[in-house]
Amino acid sequence: QVQLVESGGGLVQPGGSLRLSCAASGSIFRINAMGWYRQAPGKQRDLVAGLSSSGVTNYADSVKGRFTISRDNAENTLYLQMNSLRPEDTAVYYCKFAGRPDFHSVKDYDYWGQGTQVTVSS
Repeated sequence: QVQLVESGGGLVQPGGSLRLSCAASGSIFRINAMGWYRQAPGKQRDLVAGLSSSGVTNYADSVKGRFTISRDNAENTLYLQMNSLRPEDTAVYYCKFAGRPDFHSVKDYDYWGQGTQVTVSS
């Protein structure tokens, strides 16, 4: 059983910083991509930052230059460093791993964490 657990969220003032962590337990045969998503009240869940297995990153335009996605390969942990936070960054942030559960799998499956709340407010 694969589980992803996010941590690091909380209340921060505008202009502040947070670092989110996503720790994976269990086993995935092959991880092909990882990413951070967020969902604000009344809005769709959108990709914030993605990281491929080869290390290529991509970011939503709204966070470019402010957020950085990275991973710790040895510990199967994904990070999102968030700087210069704005009120519009307020959302529940979710991590996702996409990969194959075993050798015989013919497609990728998505594995989601439960989310961590980030609130940017004075």
